[in-house]
Amino acid sequence: MHGITGGDWWRGAAIYELYVQSFADGNGDGLGDLAGVRARLPELVKLGIDAIWFTPWYPSPKSDAGYDVADYRSIDPAFGTLADADALIAECHAHGIKTIIDIVPNHCSDRHPWFQAALVGAPGSAERARFWFRPGRGPGGDLPPNNWRSIFGGPAWTRVTAPDGRPGEWYLHLFAPEQPDFNWANPEVRAEFEAVLRFWFDRGVDGIRIDSAALLTKDPRLPDIGPDDQAPYTDRDDVHDIYRAWRAVAGEYPGRVLIGEIWLADAGRLARYLSPDELHTVFNFPYLCCPWDAVRLREVIDSTLAFHAVAGAPPTWVLSNHDVDRHVSRYGRADTSFGLDRRDHSQPVDLELGTRRARAAALLTMALPGSVYLYQGEELGLWEVEDIPDERRQDPIWYRTGGADPGRDGCRVPLPWANLEPPFGFSPPAGAAGPANTAATAPPWLPQPKEWRELTVELQAGDPESMLELYRAALRLRRAEPALGDGTLHWLPAPAGVLAFGRGDLSCVANLSPVPVALPAHTAVLLASGPLDDDLLPPDTAAWLRTP
Repeated sequence: MHGITGGDWWRGAAIYELYVQSFADGNGDGLGDLAGVRARLPELVKLGIDAIWFTPWYPSPKSDAGYDVADYRSIDPAFGTLADADALIAECHAHGIKTIIDIVPNHCSDRHPWFQAALVGAPGSAERARFWFRPGRGPGGDLPPNNWRSIFGGPAWTRVTAPDGRPGEWYLHLFAPEQPDFNWANPEVRAEFEAVLRFWFDRGVDGIRIDSAALLTKDPRLPDIGPDDQAPYTDRDDVHDIYRAWRAVAGEYPGRVLIGEIWLADAGRLARYLSPDELHTVFNFPYLCCPWDAVRLREVIDSTLAFHAVAGAPPTWVLSNHDVDRHVSRYGRADTSFGLDRRDHSQPVDLELGTRRARAAALLTMALPGSVYLYQGEELGLWEVEDIPDERRQDPIWYRTGGADPGRDGCRVPLPWANLEPPFGFSPPAGAAGPANTAATAPPWLPQPKEWRELTVELQAGDPESMLELYRAALRLRRAEPALGDGTLHWLPAPAGVLAFGRGDLSCVANLSPVPVALPAHTAVLLASGPLDDDLLPPDTAAWLRTP
């Protein structure tokens, strides 16, 4: 794996984000499951990835697609069993694929036994001390304890009803009301999650991706937030104490990795999480959110490399994930940037342009030093589904904003594997047995566009011009070329609007300008995202070159 051995496998790995309920449905109920993953695992082996990151697979009411966890030590029955997870981990390892799972430590489900105990517990009880229960303000306590807003829209507080039927205390939830926040000042909470980490490490999991890693600790005063204030629960010293303890747990298991999801644009604050005794890596959201602009991208790349070098950590590079609009669509809009606070589906999308840029972005991204994350379906060139009927939408963001924010359903639509009509092989066809020997009984949980018949794995496999074969070729080269993966780069002279850099005897050139440009001196073109015109690189095209 790029010449990296032992415990450092993650420094240059190609990691595939697998959104379980949208990957493959093995039992025909319209929801992806572990049986479906196991049946389709050979396709990921062909793709050439080094590790799989599984989104939450725990028992959950799915108020937030599994990020509302009711039991951190089990598997949702809709997905399978612990035995299925053990078998899947073993099968991945047999293919040389590492496994990473999500841990959601900021909050749990309101069905979690701890929160159910808190609901019946008295104010000030040990059960309520695991969460943020507070009396309300104003006459009768009818107002929330402060003015914090939920990230999903609306207030961040919900009032409970006391056992005698009277209005009671309020509890904090930075996300949906069904996701109460843990109180990480409570030693029981800290001890519980260290035990959860050991539970999964003991089962063979190779890494932990930490959801909303910067949000755990809150100012115990719970102050109101002014219009220009940074939220008082972000980047406090005590959150670093938590991750130092987690790093110690990971250190008990050679080769395990901790990966933080931290939505911070400030590189200096982000780097604090990468000290040698905290997280191993963090997601690079400034790169994901950056527009398709050579100057802006180089600035992000340079700042990323600089702060990771100081921390001694490998950079990560990502174009899409389960929370953001797919980059084929983003790159086809007039505004190619992205922000969680401005999902804009009102812009027209030029899918041909977006696809061409996405192909170039894939080669640019996979050539950068460090590890790379792929979101399932980007290897097929899937776009953001923006026309999901209102009655089929699932995302609480859409509901809590009254439809003002279209939410994340559009990037979570189940994958197309084969055939010319939905469910495109995602589920077994009605009347036919799937991996669990069960015929399909329900359509996919989100509707698939009929146009995806042109993007199935079946149709793209073997087509040298397809997105799938471009990804397979790039990942194959990335694994074979010693210069790629972890390491350094040096920038090469390039015209305006062009990014060119060297990695050993290989160079990457990406033309983001509106005119063709001449390729630098080279002995061979190893891979190009689109057709070349002799030695000219067309606009929105990238190439990997063998250079003297």
